[in-house]
Amino acid sequence: MSKIKNNPKHTENEVVNGLRGAIEHRATWMGLMMDEAKKSGCDAEQIARKAIYKTGGVHGADIKTRQVGEGLPNFEKAFLPENTKKIFEMEVKACDDEKLEVVFNYCPLVAAWKKQGFSDEEINLMCDCAMDGDRGIAASHGYEFHLGKTIAAGDDICEVNFYKK
Repeated sequence: MSKIKNNPKHTENEVVNGLRGAIEHRATWMGLMMDEAKKSGCDAEQIARKAIYKTGGVHGADIKTRQVGEGLPNFEKAFLPENTKKIFEMEVKACDDEKLEVVFNYCPLVAAWKKQGFSDEEINLMCDCAMDGDRGIAASHGYEFHLGKTIAAGDDICEVNFYKK
């Protein structure tokens, strides 16, 4: 029996639901590609981590073009537009010049992996690989990244934190 709890509380917004579906589609690709790479004898985790981290760098560069001003409060505005917050049912717990601490209450990636029938252990690994994108974003901005609790590990929330070095 899965220990993962991941149920959206807010499902009434059609745009958000559509965006969640797109993220689930992306996560389905990721999960199935990792599974096929593993079956082919490849190091699926290493391949995924490298590609996703590079993707984070690409997204980090894009965030820089949209960011108005320096610092974590300006980063937060560009990194977390309203629909993104709604998709993941995010709460910004703290945001100042030293830190950005965000709690996710729902994850469409985890939802997709559960639908595909991946085990809790596989989901936890894929989640950590997916977080390499955020690690890449943090690195591209010169921030430290810390992942705390995760829905994929069976926690009620994900804790995603960026800190000034």
